[in-house]
Amino acid sequence: MRQLFINLPVKDVDAAMLFYTQLGFTVNPLFTFDDQKCMVWSDQIYVMLQTVDMFKSGNTKNLADPKQNTIASFTLPVESLNQLNEIMENGLRAGGTERTPAIDEGFMQVRNLEDPDGHQWGILYLDLEKFKKMKGK
Repeated sequence: MRQLFINLPVKDVDAAMLFYTQLGFTVNPLFTFDDQKCMVWSDQIYVMLQTVDMFKSGNTKNLADPKQNTIASFTLPVESLNQLNEIMENGLRAGGTERTPAIDEGFMQVRNLEDPDGHQWGILYLDLEKFKKMKGK
């Protein structure tokens, strides 16, 4: 099975873990330590919340501040528009920020959530049947 592990530097791993739990991630205790929390979105997608020191230990480049710089953005697909809005509202209540307006293309809706450390997540709902009809496929 192929899996994706996304390593994110965070200022406070416990606070970050609470935020991601509110979005619907679960904790994988096997890969969770004091300086790293393993958060699971699906069987294939894991987010490793690492202290800044731990993250820096495997890197030789300068670390950009995600509050000031866009480093990368990630997209979490969800199964319904209700789920998209629920995740967003939970994320906002947990300290996240919605810096850009929602995008509604009819077949796809996206809301962008920034976690407390500045990492950007697009929460996306795609109505595949509408998309197929639009594209004629």
